[in-house]
Amino acid sequence: MSTRAGFIALIGEPNAGKSTLLNRMVGAKVSIVTHKVQTTRARIRGVAMEGDAQLVFVDTPGLFKPRRRLDRAMVAAAWGGAADADIVVLMVEAHRGITEGVERILEGLDEIGQGRKIALAINKIDKVPSEKLLALTSELNARYPFAETFMISAEKGHGVDDLRKWLAAEVPEGPWLYPEDQIADLPLRMIAAEMTREKLTLRLHQELPYQLTVETENWEERKDGSAKIDQVIYVMRDGHKGIVLGKRGETIKAVSQAARAELEEFLDRKIHLFLQVKVRPNWLEESERYSEMGLDFKDGNA
Repeated sequence: MSTRAGFIALIGEPNAGKSTLLNRMVGAKVSIVTHKVQTTRARIRGVAMEGDAQLVFVDTPGLFKPRRRLDRAMVAAAWGGAADADIVVLMVEAHRGITEGVERILEGLDEIGQGRKIALAINKIDKVPSEKLLALTSELNARYPFAETFMISAEKGHGVDDLRKWLAAEVPEGPWLYPEDQIADLPLRMIAAEMTREKLTLRLHQELPYQLTVETENWEERKDGSAKIDQVIYVMRDGHKGIVLGKRGETIKAVSQAARAELEEFLDRKIHLFLQVKVRPNWLEESERYSEMGLDFKDGNA
């Protein structure tokens, strides 16, 4: 029996459902899922098994028109993830169709399409009637010669098994790239920081979405099997610190409880989580912050 293994990059606009699909494929939460755009900052690798094939998913940041250094670094990471993959899956939202952002991505596919298969996954199919889906499929396939087209709902799971089976048959023959029981190659420290950042994003809504970052400063294993995790939330202004803390510390307390509960479920053990907020006006221009997020600082240069 020959084994197969390969890297699959999920690309698309922000909020196209890439993180939801990754988590559905892997069967565990390895990528942040929120209603906010641009929540995935690093290329997160999740590992899924399908028969004798190992599928290593690269969940790239959403492709959008970059304005700041962080934006540029994220977009560079997304295209870099696609260029390094064996197979690329372009995700398009059924109800939004061919937007200006999708147009830009279609133009960029020619550069990365050499030597690798690119599949189309039309997501959120439950949001539009079937005739509209067929028209969108025809139009997209007229614009680019996709190897295969899938109609899916990443959230509900429709069509995901068919996509997974196709990917398993298409990845190259070869040894597995990761141990069978490993679901993500991100260090646990970064996964823990991402979980806390997700809770902050959900809690703060429009107030502070992209002007903060979370880093795991210390991870201490305890004799009783639990772990003590110290994290720092970096914000850009004193006013932001007040927003994160909330009245009488209520916001940070709620965020800490939610993040701790999710970490305990993910790691299957007791976690002692300690959060502090620090003001760093220029964190968006500090190379160390980018390294912590798995991004290349130099890619943010204009």
